[in-house]
Amino acid sequence: MEVEIEEVEVEVQRVAREPPKIHRLEESVVNRIAAGEVIQRPVSAVKELVENSLDASSTSINIVVKDGGLKLIQVSDDGHGIRYEDLPILCERHTTSKLSKYEDLQSIKSMGFRGEALASMTYVGHVTVTTITKGQLHGYRVSYRDGVMEHEPKACAAVKGTQIMIENLFYNMIARRKTLQNSADDYTKIVDLLSRFAIHHINVGFSCRKHGAARADVHSVATSSRLDAIRSVYGVSVARNLIKIEASDNDPSSSVFQMDGFISNANYVAKKITMVLFINDRLVDCAALKRAIEIVYAATLPKASKPFIYMSILLPPEHVDVNVHPTKREVSLLNQEVIIEKLQSVVESKLRNSNESRTFQEQTVEPSPSIPSSAGKDLHPNPSPSGSKSQKVPVNKMVRTDSSDPAGRLHAYLHVKPQNHPAGNSTLTAVRSSVRQRRNPRETADLTSIQELIDEIDKNCHPGLLDIIRQCTYVGMADDVFALLQHNTHLYLVDVVNLSKELMYQQVLRRFSHFNAIQLSEPAPMPELITLALKEEDLDPDGQENDDLKEKIAEMNTQLLKQKGEMLEEYFSIHIDKDGNLSRLPVILDQYTPDMDRVPEFVLCLGNDVDWEDEKNCFQTIAAALGNFYAMHPPLLPNPSGDGLEFYKKRKPVKNPEDAGNSSSDMVSTGDDVEMKDSIEHELLSEAETAWAQREWSIQHVLFPSMRLFLKPPTSMASNGTFVRVASLEKLYRIFERC
Repeated sequence: MEVEIEEVEVEVQRVAREPPKIHRLEESVVNRIAAGEVIQRPVSAVKELVENSLDASSTSINIVVKDGGLKLIQVSDDGHGIRYEDLPILCERHTTSKLSKYEDLQSIKSMGFRGEALASMTYVGHVTVTTITKGQLHGYRVSYRDGVMEHEPKACAAVKGTQIMIENLFYNMIARRKTLQNSADDYTKIVDLLSRFAIHHINVGFSCRKHGAARADVHSVATSSRLDAIRSVYGVSVARNLIKIEASDNDPSSSVFQMDGFISNANYVAKKITMVLFINDRLVDCAALKRAIEIVYAATLPKASKPFIYMSILLPPEHVDVNVHPTKREVSLLNQEVIIEKLQSVVESKLRNSNESRTFQEQTVEPSPSIPSSAGKDLHPNPSPSGSKSQKVPVNKMVRTDSSDPAGRLHAYLHVKPQNHPAGNSTLTAVRSSVRQRRNPRETADLTSIQELIDEIDKNCHPGLLDIIRQCTYVGMADDVFALLQHNTHLYLVDVVNLSKELMYQQVLRRFSHFNAIQLSEPAPMPELITLALKEEDLDPDGQENDDLKEKIAEMNTQLLKQKGEMLEEYFSIHIDKDGNLSRLPVILDQYTPDMDRVPEFVLCLGNDVDWEDEKNCFQTIAAALGNFYAMHPPLLPNPSGDGLEFYKKRKPVKNPEDAGNSSSDMVSTGDDVEMKDSIEHELLSEAETAWAQREWSIQHVLFPSMRLFLKPPTSMASNGTFVRVASLEKLYRIFERC
């Protein structure tokens, strides 16, 4: 038995030492591997199909996408169509009308040439082609699978051109499909691709929309102006900050090329570079050229170091090698280094000449509660041309806080000018910043993560509570937290804190990147704010070790928020300067300023509770932190109208006991027989009364009107105690009838 085991082990070792046998892969495996290289994700398929449509001399190309392209990609054009005789081999590998021999590549001018795109799509999806050529009475429809027709072409009604439909993309590539589950991201890539094609091929109309959507996300029409095309696709704020640029060289010994395009000027500021590059009408990437231009901007215009670039470069076809990448995303140029150096020089020269003057635009905004009435008058010196008079809010209702008498609290950071000081537009600018002009509002307002969060709010809305919010009548405050609302014949207790927190959260998402701002007159140092918040939470504030730990936490959080400062300012109007000082906060509801005593808690929450790793979670947690900060919490000072009055009483010794009165209730005997008397801290009491009165005014005149317009109450509010029905008129009548 042992001998047999040894023989088996020897045989296994011998086999292991032998080299593996080479065998020929099955053609289906080869085709699927090749397809995975050409069609890497849905946007790859869209690019191939759009390029085929452009090669077919189309003037209109329409794209419909479902689930980011995984379920459906439909590309329709009005090109010359496909001949009936060519349909049987249309989707076979290496069948093309673009070239016949390898030497043709040296003068190729079409987008495609390999004949692999359509074939690859049939190996990873279900492809259906509908086409008609000029002069035919009807078109033909045929489906393809694995490069061959599934049936003979069927006659059908068709409009001029070709429609190609791909369904269930990557149905047979499970791993690839799982990596592409976030369909929204792929749709964003498709929209970006079509936007780039639209500003280059200005003689072609492009349209791209989601399946079932009435509005197209890309819609451009044929035009003669490149700048108009950019304005239509990327927005006015981009188009107005562009500079025309041209360059050329006709020296055969160095380089031969011609370039024209647009580059952004000093007024354009963006989070990332946008570079649209076409070489011989082919959309490509060139990392070396992109990096070279970024270096020029960083050196010339540091504030605008993330530019918008559009370039169209024409070279002799024999100077371009298009066959260097499976998806044709890259090309190789003759004398590439020389061309890049010359383009870099032209861009630098243009930027230096354009940097002599800059323009800054300011948008007029309505006066806020913190603006003196004189500033509000200066904003509208003349009556409306139509003769209609705008309703003015009384001054005593516009002013929420008496910030001219801050009494040493954090309200001192809120900037206010003296009432008798002449105020103009400069006052408005000092108190609230203008709405920042976006270079392209679409690129932030339409962020996938923000749209998903807003969609979740809409889907989770409770229709019954929504009706109550829209139709309710405010009765008054029942206590410090609950307000009374009347809806039809019912009376409800509602949690004002929960309602305001949810409203603020929703408004942050809807106003994302489009906030007005509250300017703080004195920047608030972040380390001090964080340390203050940590001390309020500490159960043992006197420990030396705790102080050291608090300093480290404060320093770490300050550094973190300084690193994220650009994003916080861009999207949420939270400005943190290079020294780590907080100087601006967003306006979430007009005529409402948050309780500045809660700034330390808010800053600590930004440092500790925000998930900075995931985009969607990051925006959600920042919005939640802002919602909690701006929520209408009870003021930190106790309510003086009830038992809280005891908080404002202090005991002090009586100098002349006989003058203190004979009331024993005012006297207290201590162990040393020193008599004490109760005294009210009137300054603190006055501040508390003002804070509570302002809060109730804001609840009635700001919170509830805003709720009726904007709030979509989540389903959880129906069961978590936010809404409680306390009385019903019908039931009360029954009680009265029994009486």
